[in-house]
Amino acid sequence: MVSVKQYEDDYCLVKQNSAFELSECPRDPLRGIKFPLYCFGSLPAKGNDDSYGGTSCTVEEEQSLLDCLLLSQWEDRSWKGLLKYDVTNCETKFISGSLKFIAQLSEGWSPNCFTECVENKILLPFDPFKFNCMKTLGEELLFCVASGENASSELITSSMVPNDGNLIILNATPVEYGHIFIIPRDFYYLPQFLDARSLEMAAQVAIDINNSSFRVFYDYHASSRVNHLYFQACYYANPLPVEHVPVVPVTGNWQKSGIQICEVSDYPIKALLFKAEENFKILVTIVSEICCSLQRQNIAFSLLISECGMKMVLFPQVHTSSASVCNLSAWECGGHFVYRSRHDFDLANEETVVERLAAISLQSKSFQAVKQLSCSIASQRAS
Repeated sequence: MVSVKQYEDDYCLVKQNSAFELSECPRDPLRGIKFPLYCFGSLPAKGNDDSYGGTSCTVEEEQSLLDCLLLSQWEDRSWKGLLKYDVTNCETKFISGSLKFIAQLSEGWSPNCFTECVENKILLPFDPFKFNCMKTLGEELLFCVASGENASSELITSSMVPNDGNLIILNATPVEYGHIFIIPRDFYYLPQFLDARSLEMAAQVAIDINNSSFRVFYDYHASSRVNHLYFQACYYANPLPVEHVPVVPVTGNWQKSGIQICEVSDYPIKALLFKAEENFKILVTIVSEICCSLQRQNIAFSLLISECGMKMVLFPQVHTSSASVCNLSAWECGGHFVYRSRHDFDLANEETVVERLAAISLQSKSFQAVKQLSCSIASQRAS
């Protein structure tokens, strides 16, 4: 059950406040600005217990409100010309081979969406003046999401952004349809260090969207070119290649809590899969603590969230800042590669893609250490 509230006077969801031009404070560029606000209910979109049981994607006759809101806002900005190109016109192909990697030709795509950070380390102190979104943010901000006080979700069409809110921002150089950034409202206090609260909020977006095509991505490595916390998300018409490969279950007491841990098999980058049969909150607790441990050890990684927030794939990576070998994004780890030139696109083949993935994969000994750490954390949290 979702409700919509109208405050102030009649306010169009796609209309933005011109007061953006008045807000120049880098510490709080959103002060005094109102936007559509989607509030999550205290009860899950599906199910009715505290563990968020029964939240897996379902086929519904009606589109969820959050799914409709996101797509309508994103498409509105597309019609207004805020996108640098039409991603639906980008040529895409499956690369010949057993893994069916995805190659996309997008000559206008830029991987450096934010101001580049040149320091040769992963975790950087936050500098508000390096976040160029503060300088350009206007109609790119689609709406905000935050925890609500009511049992059911609701949409407030004009509201100040709460301190615990997340900004849903258009990515003007999309990799796929509906490409957005999910950025905590208090990003000017947060480096890119992932915590349980931020991961739960990002996964909650996927739960309430309730669309099996929706994927959320998080990257923690020097190649991310930004020194604050953010997620990305978009829609995929087909599963990513990593979602087709077999997995090997890892047994432990976490299974009693409805959590599955598997090792991804027959894939060039070593990865762990975490899946909740019912208990969403334990899944978030386990994965966020694992990620925090990796961050404390300066281990690069990417995270792919799918199946409406109930499935997470962790791709630990070697830390590299060389010009020849760069850390890969979560969608690249998943098997989707964007090429900026026709020449590179035409030459794309499975062998070279496998080499790129293998180059940033942990060696067996290091991966086993990550696997052991993950199982230890899962065992403690599930007991």
